[in-house]
Amino acid sequence: MIDIAYLEFLENILTENRKERFLNVLKNRTRHFTVAVEDVFQMHNTSAVMRSCEVFGIQELNIIEQRFGKRIDKEIAMGAQKWVDINAFDSITGCLDNLQSRGYQIIATTPHEDDCLLEDFDISKPCALFFGTERDGLSEEIIKRADGSLKIPMVGFTESLNISVSAAIIIQNLTERLRKSNIQWQLSENELIEKRLQWAKNSIKDIKRIEARYYSENR
Repeated sequence: MIDIAYLEFLENILTENRKERFLNVLKNRTRHFTVAVEDVFQMHNTSAVMRSCEVFGIQELNIIEQRFGKRIDKEIAMGAQKWVDINAFDSITGCLDNLQSRGYQIIATTPHEDDCLLEDFDISKPCALFFGTERDGLSEEIIKRADGSLKIPMVGFTESLNISVSAAIIIQNLTERLRKSNIQWQLSENELIEKRLQWAKNSIKDIKRIEARYYSENR
């Protein structure tokens, strides 16, 4: 249960411009689509994917670190880690099970499948978009458990794009189409309040001291 009084207390510390900015950004946030990256070797690519999620309104990024334990490159992410929810998994199976249990279709993004071109992809159902490693692409487990696959149409000699470029193209295309649709893609009221609280806490220096003082005075 979110403490609304505490949220109001924190928001009173923020400037009016900051609070208005939060509300405007949240209007375009969605969990209708979520993104998952599998064992990306170059950590700056994961950070760049996170940045694309933030810029185009995807609220959640799932990171599978089964082989390469890495931390987010904060310089590349450019602060996006403050505004995007990160779910870390140490196994492919755990990530797939979690997303499917939450009602997401598993969509493998790959240049080697002919299932669906980007412009023809059905955006009506909640989907988890999976991106694979730079060297090997997606694992067999993800390919086998995927409900569908998605590819970017390409007309040159090169058969694939860098993962961060592919993710940016796909995320931008799908979220733009989503916002123009009649699909109920927005965050719920509870999710909006939850994000307002989290973002307010992320924006205030020495938040732990302020939080401790607030609750000691409001028991």
